[in-house]
Amino acid sequence: MIGATSGALNVSITGLGVHVPERVVTNDELSQHVDTSDEWILERTGIRERHMASKDEALSDVALPAAHAALQQAGVEGKDIDLLLVATVTPDMMFPSTAAILADRLGSSQAAAYDLLAGCTGFVYALAQAYGMVVAGLSKRTLVVGGDLLSRILDWEDRSTLVLFGDGAGAVVVEPTPEKGFLGFELGADGGGGEHLWLPGSGSRLFDDPDRYVKMNGREVFKFATRVLVQSAEDVLGQSGVAKEDVDVYVPHQANVRIIDHATKKLGFPSEKVVVNVQRYGNTSSGSIPLALADAVADGRLQAGSTVLMTAMGAGLTWGSALMRWTI
Repeated sequence: MIGATSGALNVSITGLGVHVPERVVTNDELSQHVDTSDEWILERTGIRERHMASKDEALSDVALPAAHAALQQAGVEGKDIDLLLVATVTPDMMFPSTAAILADRLGSSQAAAYDLLAGCTGFVYALAQAYGMVVAGLSKRTLVVGGDLLSRILDWEDRSTLVLFGDGAGAVVVEPTPEKGFLGFELGADGGGGEHLWLPGSGSRLFDDPDRYVKMNGREVFKFATRVLVQSAEDVLGQSGVAKEDVDVYVPHQANVRIIDHATKKLGFPSEKVVVNVQRYGNTSSGSIPLALADAVADGRLQAGSTVLMTAMGAGLTWGSALMRWTI
């Protein structure tokens, strides 16, 4: 699924907020649980530390401060939101949805609210859906939340997954704007590759004695990621008529520094245009891109008028890109 945005209505992000749990877990701490070291993790992933939620924190607790910050920057209140989307693979529970829980806590009493499941690509999928809802006139103002508490589904005896993931969330307000924001989207999925990154026993499919921990074929996921991050980015740029040279900020999903470096080299982006914060957060799944956007704003790289390209891939297997001009 690919397309440039229509000229019928300008839609953009008007508010951004992020939040991570207070607890910081270092590589040295993980080495107490599995056979690893700070040097081993850093060399292979680029990750130094990650944030992990406490036992009494759920996704809605971590997402709520991010949502408040996004609403505040947009100059609106919860009651002004008529659609709330939460992209996650670790909701508070299967139902009620985390989106419904957040809508209640934010005072969005008239909002439609539901969760969206697309793995680490969830935030990009939700952005595209929010754009479509606003352009269609079904929503006047949408709040998109991307976040996960992946620490809840990690096997603390599996080095291949334990060292990669962290917890965090981000939120954006999407609504009509005077200037054109979103320029194009590209989304896709390959269910045939789903077995390479999955959570057996988490749904209606029967498994014998499932442990309900993340399972990942790292080699196959790496091959998939390095291919689709590049292809998706090139496709959305081509469809939108934007040259690579005109991209000011590139925000890839923060899965692994080796994957990011490969995509950056293939796309030809200089390092100063690429946002990398995986060393501080690890892979936060749907929280990855909004956390990176916030860092780009904080360091001055992302400003009003900047052309920003976001690209992600994740469980499903899914992938997706969003291209926009920053209007905040």
